[in-house]
Amino acid sequence: MDASPYTELAILALFAFLYSLVSARVDRLPISGPVVFVLTGLLLGPLGLGWLANDLENASFRLLIDLTLALILFSDAASANFSVLRRQWQLPARMLIVGLPATMVLGTLTAAWLLNALTFYEAAILGVMLAATDAALGKAVIANRQVPVRLREGLNCESGLNDGLCVPFLLLFVALAGGQAGESPVLLVMKELGVGAAVGALIALAGAWLLRHCSERGWVNEIWLQVCAPALAFACFAVAHILHGSGYIAAFVGGLMFGSHLKHRLHALVMPAEGIGETMAMLTWMIFGVSVIGQSLGDLTWEILLYSLLSLTVLRMLPVFLALSGTRESAASRLFLGWFGPRGLASIVFTMMVLAEGLPGGELISTVVTCTVGLSLVAHGVSANPLAAWMAARDRRT
Repeated sequence: MDASPYTELAILALFAFLYSLVSARVDRLPISGPVVFVLTGLLLGPLGLGWLANDLENASFRLLIDLTLALILFSDAASANFSVLRRQWQLPARMLIVGLPATMVLGTLTAAWLLNALTFYEAAILGVMLAATDAALGKAVIANRQVPVRLREGLNCESGLNDGLCVPFLLLFVALAGGQAGESPVLLVMKELGVGAAVGALIALAGAWLLRHCSERGWVNEIWLQVCAPALAFACFAVAHILHGSGYIAAFVGGLMFGSHLKHRLHALVMPAEGIGETMAMLTWMIFGVSVIGQSLGDLTWEILLYSLLSLTVLRMLPVFLALSGTRESAASRLFLGWFGPRGLASIVFTMMVLAEGLPGGELISTVVTCTVGLSLVAHGVSANPLAAWMAARDRRT
């Protein structure tokens, strides 16, 4: 079958529709939606039936992932339970301030030891890329009402902020690997975070005020009301990038501000953004199966597979476990929080950034990230519902 643009569009649209018909049924299965879409991409791509072509340009693929991640971060942050976060702020704060840097360091040292073809700065790039967790892949746990709310909100806040926090470090190590450091590390970090947070807060607060003002006067109809949240999410992300800030931080902070100022109509406002974000995420996973996984299968080695397994387990779980020492959380809760650090859209975006730099170790880094994300899709997708039920039962007993 010829994989013309219209053929591919028809396949993507029809599969998305068919999946929507059984989405609730899939939610109860031991596999997740992203796994279904990735496997479908492999089946329909060049390695399978050949109905979908592997001809996507990096810029188009990255833009789709960028917008998907921005929308998910915005809508998840807008839906955050602030009363719980105020009481349980120690969990995300410790995971971000202690756990995240420790994960980067452990990932860097392990990559330098295990993947000899990488320079030290390239190992650091890989360590940073795989320290970021995915709010989209973690949604199965974050949205599961069986999981204690403090754990859900802690994971939601951490996954929303950690990819944005990783960006300045990634840019720094990419510059060092290329032999031109540019700005000092402190200035680079402060600029990315400060600009991103300021842009997100200003745009969201202004948008929330205008929306409330216009709604009170009856100027907004119900159809266009559904456009508000997605439009603000994309605006926060894009303006932050224009001003050389972190678009991910802008989207997440913007969502927090938007949700805190529009509590009375929040569900109706955020629901369309969640639906669009979920659809875009699933299509991204299908394209990932077509264009990325298939290309990387032939490059796998035991060193790459071992590093990927370590990244999903020891390199993430040990720092989180130690970071939460001294809190009231049990060992089981700390292991649960450490395990549910899935790798996904942010790591793929970072891969596109690194490949565009033409670094000597760029292809190897891309293969490692692809392997890790692929394993994460399966491992976290299969374990989400059983471990959520186990944690809920254990929490009720204590």
